[in-house]
Amino acid sequence: MTADVNHMLGRADWLNTPGIQAVFSALELEGDQARVVGGAVRNTLLGHPVPDIDIATTARPETVMQRALDAGLKPVGTGIDHGTVTVISRGVPYEVTTLRQDVETFGRQAKVVFGRDWVRDAERRDFTLNALYSDRRGHLFDPLGGLADCLARRVRFIGDPDSRIREDYLRILRFFRIYAAYGEGDIDAAGRDACLRQRDGLRHLSGERIGHEMRRLLRAPLAAAALRMMNDSGLWEIATGGLARIEDYCALRGLAPFAPDVSDPELGLVVLGGFVREDLERICDRLRLSNAERNRMRTAWAAMKFLRQSADPTAPPPDARDMIYEFGRQGAVDGLLAHWAFRKAQGTPPPEDDWRELLERVRQAPLPAFPVKGADLIAAGHAPGPALGELLQKLETEWRASKFTLSKVDLVLRAGSSG
Repeated sequence: MTADVNHMLGRADWLNTPGIQAVFSALELEGDQARVVGGAVRNTLLGHPVPDIDIATTARPETVMQRALDAGLKPVGTGIDHGTVTVISRGVPYEVTTLRQDVETFGRQAKVVFGRDWVRDAERRDFTLNALYSDRRGHLFDPLGGLADCLARRVRFIGDPDSRIREDYLRILRFFRIYAAYGEGDIDAAGRDACLRQRDGLRHLSGERIGHEMRRLLRAPLAAAALRMMNDSGLWEIATGGLARIEDYCALRGLAPFAPDVSDPELGLVVLGGFVREDLERICDRLRLSNAERNRMRTAWAAMKFLRQSADPTAPPPDARDMIYEFGRQGAVDGLLAHWAFRKAQGTPPPEDDWRELLERVRQAPLPAFPVKGADLIAAGHAPGPALGELLQKLETEWRASKFTLSKVDLVLRAGSSG
């Protein structure tokens, strides 16, 4: 097995670039070693994309900075006090961190010292499948037996789960997020139970850190299964401050074969927690979401509410162009998917073929543009002022009622007859 793994790593595209090999050459001087660690190794073995690359080294941070400069690379001391230097080579950033070991443990403020012991460095990481290393030729170093767990897609804490969690309570969310992204089969019982025992620690985390982790979890393939476990154990309520409509969310993820939007965190949060508008705002505040994320969620919630209040199970689907005009294209898509999931969870799903066709029309239909402006009515003899605005609103309502068929000429003529 090891020979096969080495062969796979050795052929990885990211390991055979001049950029990363230049970083290795810069670091591996005077007896120092460097190895890629964590996600890049794990993702390669599991056939996932490799978005970024972390490198561990025995060289001290100040040495990393100097050697990178000497090699013509660009070092940035992003976390130099904690041993991390970002080295930019051929335009690609690599996070290079000196081997560390904990001396005293008190959460994220744990006192660490730099060292040269690869096993001690591995022991301070979170999960066994993340404690895998590769040298520049693709030779695997597996000090804690993480390879078997990785290939089995089994997420296990390193050492005592409670101790690992107390070092950083965000690892509770990471446990479920890594399972949702890479896991298979039943979740590790020892890890799950430790998360439940330590769950009050989530209350001490910042909203930014929770929000960052929850976004990544919601994008993962097994998000529905992971969130169901979190909801059943009270973790969701602690993390977000509210309850979850977990059945709606599971139904939403069931629409994935023809709607990739279901893995978007904004839509997921609306479906999970948007019982009322106040719930939506609470989640936005708790997770410190950006204005763009908040606006998308608010529009999605409004579209979902519109469909939920106006929909008769026996009525035909809404007009696609009217939905687009009212909520924008993405808002209309989000609202349709959220309402569709709600109906499925309630046991009254709309006709699938009709709603798939409606969803496609919403994605492709041109955005209607109201053809009349105030200047058009003034040119036709109407006086400027509040009455002109009221007339424009009246004409827009008639235009929408006509399913956007009335032309500019039609509308101006109607304005004339009603003026």
